[in-house]
Amino acid sequence: MLNYIWAIMILIGILYATLQGNITSVTEAALDSAGEAVSLCITMAGIMALWMGLMEIAQKAGMIEKMTAGIQPFLSFLFPRIPKGHVAREYIATNFIANILGLGWACTPAGLKAMEAMAELEKERENKAYLDGIASGEMCTFLVMNISSLQLIPINMIAYRSQYGSADPTAVLAPAIVATLVSTVAAVVFCKIMDIRRK
Repeated sequence: MLNYIWAIMILIGILYATLQGNITSVTEAALDSAGEAVSLCITMAGIMALWMGLMEIAQKAGMIEKMTAGIQPFLSFLFPRIPKGHVAREYIATNFIANILGLGWACTPAGLKAMEAMAELEKERENKAYLDGIASGEMCTFLVMNISSLQLIPINMIAYRSQYGSADPTAVLAPAIVATLVSTVAAVVFCKIMDIRRK
């Protein structure tokens, strides 16, 4: 559906530009945007490589393991039905830590593994609702928390601002922390209310 919406918007833009006699400007803008997209991708790939390397160093140094152990009480609060020591908890913790550090790219594989582990857990419980294609409460909670995502270092935003010539790319740091903190608190409250309603 989204593909159709984009296609219609592009066609309307081209048609309007043709009627207004600005088709040359549209062509130039498309070519310029393509060049900017490639440049941005190269910049983001470099930043991603740097932070992924730092994450790997932190993991080898045992920092990730300590952070994972530190957030276990929070995971028990959010996911009381996932047994302690279950592999899903490890993936969820890794995903949360990557998100908090602003490593959206790094958290995706852990997030997918967490969903797979929670799906397996539901199958073990013989949960008919999940087998009928309905996500479990834990899966919904994980998704909501992932979307709200508290970020202490909004790397993506800083990189974008730097790429487009911002005088102070890190000026967004404090507002981003406040905004994501509020969204995360709201997500936790929402998830717990939904847990109560499910019970």
